[in-house]
Amino acid sequence: ENLPGVRAAPAISERLGDFAATLRWSAIPPAVRERAKFLILDAVGCALAAKRFEFARRSVDAIAELAGAGDSVVIGHAVRLPLRDAVLANGLLAHGLDYDDTHSEGIVHLTVSAFPTTLGVAARLGTSGLDLLSAYVVALEAGARLAAVAKGGFHQVGFHPTGLIGAFACALAAGRLYRLSAAQLAHAQGVALSVASGNLQFLDDGAWTKRFHPGWAGVCGIVAASMARHGFVAPRAAYEGRFGLYASHLGPLAKDCDYSRATSDLGETWETMNVAVKPFPACHFAHAFADAALELRRQGVKPAAVSRITALVPREVVQTVCEPAANKRRPANDYDAKFSVPYAIAASLARGAFGLAELEEEALRDSTILALAAKVDYEIDPRSGFPAHYSGEVIVHLKDGRQLRQREQIHRGSADRPLTDTEIETKFMQNAAGAVPGQHAAEIRDAVLRLDAAPNALGFAETLAGR
Repeated sequence: ENLPGVRAAPAISERLGDFAATLRWSAIPPAVRERAKFLILDAVGCALAAKRFEFARRSVDAIAELAGAGDSVVIGHAVRLPLRDAVLANGLLAHGLDYDDTHSEGIVHLTVSAFPTTLGVAARLGTSGLDLLSAYVVALEAGARLAAVAKGGFHQVGFHPTGLIGAFACALAAGRLYRLSAAQLAHAQGVALSVASGNLQFLDDGAWTKRFHPGWAGVCGIVAASMARHGFVAPRAAYEGRFGLYASHLGPLAKDCDYSRATSDLGETWETMNVAVKPFPACHFAHAFADAALELRRQGVKPAAVSRITALVPREVVQTVCEPAANKRRPANDYDAKFSVPYAIAASLARGAFGLAELEEEALRDSTILALAAKVDYEIDPRSGFPAHYSGEVIVHLKDGRQLRQREQIHRGSADRPLTDTEIETKFMQNAAGAVPGQHAAEIRDAVLRLDAAPNALGFAETLAGR
């Protein structure tokens, strides 16, 4: 118990609130500022690429029907929506192809909630691009740490940290843009505790619900910040409390949490630099296997020569990308395929690529790919680098008795094996190509990469809109 007159140690929400309220742009290292812009560029490209897919049309139509007219931008679309509805739509578009960035240790997609939130609020308030970027970095730094506390536990019990953690990160980002005090920001996180959500049941049948999570996290964050701004009182111990985030969602696994991780080295170690950009439009857990299979194909492996395939998989990701086995070997739809190690291996071996084309209906019914996927079994990887690296190994057993293997200990795109800025630009231009004319795509790219010089975020937002 606290002694009379002795203040309790600051709660995690109070420490994060203080960080969000006081971080200065000048204190953010130049490399982090640049990285932030390239992460945003990647997310905008993903949102543009989603435009031609059925889920995007149906989702934007549904949101617009409920919302009515508004003045907030939807990336790549001419429609304008009210603030929260635009944030929901933009998060859904940016995350919908599962081509967006991931903080590896936290196993969380942060940009796809943080950027729609900061874009919407900054444009509404008419603040500068620099203010937008500062709030975005706050969300990444806080969100990455909050996700890392759980050590992958959320996935084990069926919660999606992108939705859960995103709500808290967005509350901090929106609150910063609203210029909330540290105390108000702590209350905003307390409100987020009651609205944060995200469930993994979609893994069983390729349902669309995961796409919804980051935009909804942004909506939650904006609501939480607004409530706190007007004096709404919320729980102080949003994270470490008896019924705080980790105890209520992790149950027995909460004992494994490292609560110090939530606030460790704030403003000193920059987790923004540890966010991985995806080279493939699929769950990051499958990437090492796609790259390994592509290398084996380059070495001359032909589908017809394959007897069976063994994938060495980190134990922690089996439930996400290997089970149920029947679904993973024969995905029901593109979203099922994005979370399948057998499909990633088979498509890469059969086609020498694992891009958006390999997730089209024609590819999902390709007899060569499906025959290979049926030959893939998995074993637990004894040399797994998880969660620092989503490592994987593919062992191909050939009909002539030979055995070839390829290991990817560090997944491509991670902080220890990053995509270059040029590669991220190239990915953006490829993603934007089907959604907007080339000249407009170049304008968007340039606007993002000069965001810190933008005098008004509203003008920046208008550049991202469809024409």
